[in-house]
Amino acid sequence: MSIQISLELSESDLTHFRELMQTAIENAKALPADEVISKAQALCEEMESASVPDFVKTRLVSLASLIEALQDEEWQIPEDEKTEILTSLAYFSEPHDLVPDNIPGLGYLDDAIMIELVIQDLSLDLEAYTSFCRFRKTEENRRGSDANVNRESWLAAGRTECRSRLRRGTRRRLFSRGR
Repeated sequence: MSIQISLELSESDLTHFRELMQTAIENAKALPADEVISKAQALCEEMESASVPDFVKTRLVSLASLIEALQDEEWQIPEDEKTEILTSLAYFSEPHDLVPDNIPGLGYLDDAIMIELVIQDLSLDLEAYTSFCRFRKTEENRRGSDANVNRESWLAAGRTECRSRLRRGTRRRLFSRGR
């Protein structure tokens, strides 16, 4: 038998978590980017091998995708986006959690909340990277695994698609007016 518990975090609760994140960011400034990434990866691996609740597992996928985006050479992430993601991963390089991870069922609650905050802040970056990965897979299936697919080719394809939609929309409007 399972039980469902919903949590609603107030603005003061969220402020508390954001303050924890800010402290982690300050502490992580001295760490090299590779170390922040490896600590976040280690947390993902630890969570994957642990028996974590579903509310953590669902968020873990997004955290892993952000880490992949940082390491994906073909994504060619701009420096400002890279810095923003690294900054967001700072909490996961902290050795001490708000809730100790070894508490069954609840140990990763603070991590899940922090992941959710990171996902909300970086949702557009995550969405763009997911779209790029789908595009890359499609192109590799279409042209072969040696297809040269990078961020620039993804953006170019997106611009082409956007122009095509605009042209189709313009034609429809012209024809619906009787021209």
